This record gives sequence, structure tokens and C-alpha cells, in this order.
Amino acid sequence: MLLMPSEPNRLLDRANLALLNELQREARLSYSELGRRIGLSTPAVAERVRRLEDAGVIRGYGARLDLTALGYSVTALIELAAPPPRYAQVLEYAQNTPEVRECYFVTGESSFVARVVARSIAHLQELIQQMSLLGSTRTAVVLSAPIIKETFELGQG
Repeated sequence: MLLMPSEPNRLLDRANLALLNELQREARLSYSELGRRIGLSTPAVAERVRRLEDAGVIRGYGARLDLTALGYSVTALIELAAPPPRYAQVLEYAQNTPEVRECYFVTGESSFVARVVARSIAHLQELIQQMSLLGSTRTAVVLSAPIIKETFELGQG
């Protein structure tokens, strides 16, 4: 079941918002612990989670990896100005290249902005060269990331 435009208010009540906030902080919590934290029974939590999954609000669960610890110490933002006939190739490249962590289709001079990770500057240069085959690039190397939000705090708004 896909979430219909009229459904969010019904589906995202206070209990479900609290449930989503808890799951974002710690997705491995048991249904009984989730229930204890938000004041619902275990079966009620299980049913609410199932509905949120079915509606596509919860897309999945997973571990957040420290890519630096895995050897990817360089992060960069690569702007790519590609002609429209190359858009499909850009998306295929981004989808099939693990170092491309995010790819946005944007307005402005560039067509796409990609966040990439690399093991070294030489590795980053290889990625830039590959992307340059699809259009013109402009790259900014990330020096630090003072703010990264891992969760999106949900509330009544």
C-alpha cells in the first residue's frame, strides 16, 4: 500500500512519530523495548511498524558505516554538466559506482551533483576522469563535515 496524500495525518500520529524517532536512533530495538519507550504494547508496536513499512515510510534498516575506517578518507562533491542525451549514462554510472554515495539532479549550470568517497587523491582523480567522459566537471574536496544529521527529528508541525 502506497501512502496516499490524504493519509499522512492519519498514519503519522504522535505514537508513530515517537516510534519513528526511536527507530532512527536505534533500529535494533525490540518491539517490547520500543513499546516501553513510547507507551504501547508489543503487538501494537509490531502492527504500527508493519503499517509504516507497508506505506513506505520505513524504507529499510541497516548499519551506518564509517567509510574512513574502511579506507575511504577523501570525500568530494562533483558537479557534472552533462547534455540531456547523456542523463541516462550519468545515472547508470552513479548507480553502478560504489564510490558515488549520492547523486542529485539539480538546477543551475550543472545537471548533477554527486557526493563521492575515495581512498586517496589519486583515486579521486580517477573518478573525476571517468565522470568527465559524461560532461564537464567541477570538484570540491570536503575538508571537514562539522554537521551531519543522521536522523530527522519528527514532531507535530
